Amino acid sequence: MLLLGPPVLLLALITWQVVADGPLVDLDERLSGALVRPDRTSELLADLGNTEVAVPALAAALAYAAWRGRAAGRDRWWLPPAAGAVAMALVPVLVVPLKAWTDRPGTPAVPPAVGYYPSGHTATAVVAYGAAALLLVPLLRSPAVRRALLLLCAALVAGASYGLVRRGYHWPLDVAASWCLGAVLLICLWLSARWNLRPAASARQPDGRPG
Repeated sequence: MLLLGPPVLLLALITWQVVADGPLVDLDERLSGALVRPDRTSELLADLGNTEVAVPALAAALAYAAWRGRAAGRDRWWLPPAAGAVAMALVPVLVVPLKAWTDRPGTPAVPPAVGYYPSGHTATAVVAYGAAALLLVPLLRSPAVRRALLLLCAALVAGASYGLVRRGYHWPLDVAASWCLGAVLLICLWLSARWNLRPAASARQPDGRPG
């Protein structure tokens, strides 16, 4: 549970600065001004955080993890996929109230509006691609394939985050806060998935050894 401390504290710090219009907000606005350069590439990268893109990728990972877990005869084979689905479902449950409470305006690159903090697209990307990695990596035998999957998922999250800031859809702090929020959900997913490490009792020998 100690793993949850750093992202929770960092999220609280960033949120406090946004609500109080603290010095981090000034730095955030200057950084955004230096980074925003709307173009087609940044828009395509930002789209990696769309639910239409990220959620189907996670759904495929959930289905594969469920199939492999059941085929291996694991206790509660359904738990990791279910936990992944719950983590994804919690994104709007947590993000929407924060947006309403902080009421942060957008960057000059978007039409005047409020409710940009935290970034829902970033949180979607972090949880969808991160959960897919957490569920699939233990099922892969090749270390090289594991590393490739982790790098791919990290690249997708980084690409979406960069695109959202570069396009001006979000301030950098909006994105950073969603990293923290996503990390909390992924840690909870990892903790719940640990319960699925042992084979089912029916798959064991009478002396307790795996069959």
